[in-house]
Amino acid sequence: MKLSISKYTRLLPVVLCAAALQSCDKDFEEINTNPNAVSVPNPPYIFSKALYDGALNSGNASKLLLGTMQYMTSFNDVEGFGSKYVASQVNLSAAVFTASYPNQINEIGEVIKAVKADPTKVNQYAVARIWRVYCFSRLTDLYGDIPYSDAGQGYNLSLFQPKYDQQSAVYADMLKELDEAATALNPGNSTTFGTADLIYQGNTARWKKFAYSLMLRLGMRLTKVDANTAKTWVTKAIAGGVIRDYADIAKVDYVGSGQNINKNPIALQLFNDNYVKADGVSNPEGGKYHQAFIDSLKANNDPRLSVISVVYVGGVPNSTEALQKGLPANINGTKPADFGTYSEPKQTTVLRQNAPLLIFTAAEANFLLAEAALRTWYSGETAADLHEKGIRAAMQQWDLISGNTGTIDAARINSYVAAHALKTAATTAVQTEQVHNQVWVGLFPDAQEAWNNYRRTGYPALVPNNYPGNATGGKLPRRFIYPVAEQTLNPKSYSDAITKQGADDLVTRVWWDKP
Repeated sequence: MKLSISKYTRLLPVVLCAAALQSCDKDFEEINTNPNAVSVPNPPYIFSKALYDGALNSGNASKLLLGTMQYMTSFNDVEGFGSKYVASQVNLSAAVFTASYPNQINEIGEVIKAVKADPTKVNQYAVARIWRVYCFSRLTDLYGDIPYSDAGQGYNLSLFQPKYDQQSAVYADMLKELDEAATALNPGNSTTFGTADLIYQGNTARWKKFAYSLMLRLGMRLTKVDANTAKTWVTKAIAGGVIRDYADIAKVDYVGSGQNINKNPIALQLFNDNYVKADGVSNPEGGKYHQAFIDSLKANNDPRLSVISVVYVGGVPNSTEALQKGLPANINGTKPADFGTYSEPKQTTVLRQNAPLLIFTAAEANFLLAEAALRTWYSGETAADLHEKGIRAAMQQWDLISGNTGTIDAARINSYVAAHALKTAATTAVQTEQVHNQVWVGLFPDAQEAWNNYRRTGYPALVPNNYPGNATGGKLPRRFIYPVAEQTLNPKSYSDAITKQGADDLVTRVWWDKP
């Protein structure tokens, strides 16, 4: 009897456990379902997030390129890395790669997966493809060869070590995608992302212009590596219709309050790092405008100077143009005694956190068309007229950034245009340089696109900073560095990329960047 009791006593926990498992299994799904989670993705919500992240994750927010393009600098070696190319800080440039793939690249991929098979969502699919090109174009222009065809497929296909596609292949596919997406846009189909579309609020005609404008930009990027292909895509873009009007400018709007995602990312980064106190001296990272930028604006009597720049006099911001002064980039780690006399961004324009972030402007389109006219790829307007239209558009867009109309006086715009008319009697090379010197000023604060344009054209003729301990041998950087984690987590793909592209350093040129 004792043995029988003992036997069933030992079995009792097993029976109870089995009963419990049956009970758990009965209500398992209901009990373990998060009532606040969603089982089906909502494409409009994800699309909005992809727009915000695509605007955020660039060479601008990191401020590296604001220094490289000699807009900003600092006496501090860390803050001033972009203008000093300090070797010990080169891995800072990996941050955009690290942030982009789990955010906008993954997000826009999920949107595409959710809508592509539904013929009623043809506009959503086309718009998502266009934004995907924008995001990838920013990445490949920073790094060169990148994960592209395998990117964002960790969850879908268990591709955790994606291959790196060569930039030539990435460009070919991006241009193909723009062509197909622009053609597919259907103004008669009312299914758009609506208010979730933070750029055009579902306006398909404007998305088509944005697609062809990106095609123009990417096509022009190929002028040195493959002029015939460049001409093909540039002429196709022009025929399709690019952004020419103020109302068509591609921009992401921000409310400027609440979570940081609701704030202009360039303004927020600059403000938090240096200009919170707004007194001209309490800049934690020592950031100021670069001497080359301020000197150029002053030498050209540029009316944008007083719009973007202030010097604090007795703690009060002063935009008087004669007072503006840029900080030299070669100051070696010690805060200058006259630090407060140097110019810094204006709180109500460049640092305005509810200002829109301009993604593609009428100014850029006009300047690129001016170059196309000089190359005889476009005959619809003269290069001189397009050059002037580019300048005027670049002045007018500060109304968007400031939130006020007439930010730059019309008379001063007219005077500047007259003084900087295209020198049509000069050589094509001289006229081309003149156009792209205006691109440098007209794109600010989009330093990444200015850097892309500089690497392609060589303009403006910036003088590199041969700072002690720099990583480039006194040359301007040509690309960003891959994350160190890629060497351990994705070693074969990383190694293959280095073998094909060249050393993983700041001076290796990407595919389209030819001497």
